[in-house]
Amino acid sequence: MLRHEIRPGRLVAGLAVLGAAVAYAGDAAGSWHTPWYAVFPVVFGGLFLASFVAAADYLIRRRRSARRASSENTGAPASTSGSQAIR
Repeated sequence: MLRHEIRPGRLVAGLAVLGAAVAYAGDAAGSWHTPWYAVFPVVFGGLFLASFVAAADYLIRRRRSARRASSENTGAPASTSGSQAIR
């Protein structure tokens, strides 16, 4: 059983920021040279992609929950005696 819902938008955003951190860490270690402006497209592109992934995930979850709710409401009504009084 899952402890929490999987959020793919947050995963994509985290991977983008992690990629920027790896680029700067490699530059700090002397493995390669990363210009200061090179990380902006990675981070902003990752956030842009994460917004689309999160929106798609929201629409899929909403459609799935609506389909599940409509299938649960196919049974007989709670009261078939004709009385609508609340007791």
